Amino acid sequence: MDFRQQIEEALASSGARFTEIRLEVSRGSRVVFRGTRLEAAQETQDRGGFVRCLASNGGWGTATFNDTSRLKEKVAQALACAEAISAERVELAPVEPVTLEQFASLEHDFRKVALRDKVATIKELNEVMLATEETVSSTRAIYADRVQSVYYGNSQGTWIVEERPLLDLVCVAESVRGDDVQTGIEALTLANRGWDAIGDQHDLAVTAAKRAREQLDATPVKGGCYPVILNPSLAGVFVHEAFGHLSESDFVFENEEAQKAMRMGRRFGREILSIADSGVEERGGHLPGTHAYDDEGVPMSRTQLVKDGVLVGRLHSRETAARLGEDPTGNARAQDYNHPPLVRMRNTFIEPGETSFEDMISDVELGVYALKSRGGQTCLGNFSFSSAYAYMIRDGKVAEPVRDVILAGNLFETLENVTAVGDDFSWDNAGRCGKNGQRMPVGMGSPHIRIENVVVGGAS
Repeated sequence: MDFRQQIEEALASSGARFTEIRLEVSRGSRVVFRGTRLEAAQETQDRGGFVRCLASNGGWGTATFNDTSRLKEKVAQALACAEAISAERVELAPVEPVTLEQFASLEHDFRKVALRDKVATIKELNEVMLATEETVSSTRAIYADRVQSVYYGNSQGTWIVEERPLLDLVCVAESVRGDDVQTGIEALTLANRGWDAIGDQHDLAVTAAKRAREQLDATPVKGGCYPVILNPSLAGVFVHEAFGHLSESDFVFENEEAQKAMRMGRRFGREILSIADSGVEERGGHLPGTHAYDDEGVPMSRTQLVKDGVLVGRLHSRETAARLGEDPTGNARAQDYNHPPLVRMRNTFIEPGETSFEDMISDVELGVYALKSRGGQTCLGNFSFSSAYAYMIRDGKVAEPVRDVILAGNLFETLENVTAVGDDFSWDNAGRCGKNGQRMPVGMGSPHIRIENVVVGGAS
């Protein structure tokens, strides 16, 4: 019996008000080098399923499983869970049922590449890091690939099959001088790309080694209040972490303070600032948050969040859209069959403006040019980020490297202080976004942006 027949028969057996079934089959591989030692070389396969039911007068009941041959039993279990829990009645925004079967088409399918060849390629990248700078004493090269085949059906007539290929590559180099140890990290995550995308990444390894070496010569930044230029990578992380999560509507309707802060029509910045989140291809890039449909069978689309400085949209599942009387946006995403879909960003970005990088820094007497992210935290309107590396700006020119740069402030004040948006643009497709125990691949993008009066922590 094929998955479609299994799913349709299980759906027909359900006594729930609404039922959805998601089956997944995943196949992948992973290679890790630590220094010159091969730490891991493995291939994995996994399969399982997720059922979610709505009781007649209540909320969700779920069941997860690996034995996909007993779907009717799992549907009955999910419904029993829904009926056993007293919950507010959940409504779903209407969505037209669809039928789609979309399979991956990769020029050089990494599933057909032997594990030994993957090991040889990652070993070579690791050796590039070790050979680039004599100060590099420790490295890690990490490669992972996966094709997640998703089979989705619901009781409203939707049937979707989608293959989702994903590649991850991380290069980590540590440079040492005496007791001083500095790290350079370069990474990428690509969707719908074949093996050829990994074979030409020597520049990634070289950059990781050079960044680690450069940080040995960087001095701690002097704490103070500066005009700060964020490069596209850090600006993308900033808009994702500080603004994107506030746009996820499950957070909004659960938090009264967020409802006040994220009211439609509120001005967040100057007319030069526009922010969007998209599940479709934007400006090229093979973006990791791009799919045909989300994990509720809603078509992915482009959602405008801020237009000319004004809040005009937010991100929804079918449930949150119904609660707030808005349209679903295709942002219900699940890490895998072990998890329910949550409202999640896809590819979040600041749209390009009209200012060149040269003009952006030309009148800065003393400022900071901050690049990439080394982590951070947000709490409603407040944020704190560490840049991976940075430079001082002196008299309109990029000057000496500095380190230990921590940017902190209030999101709403900071967005109002964005005084220039670059005419360039690039994506940072590296990594995962964590929320409620799930880590999802996402894209983040931006041009360079200039922000006035940023509090920069560092040496006093």
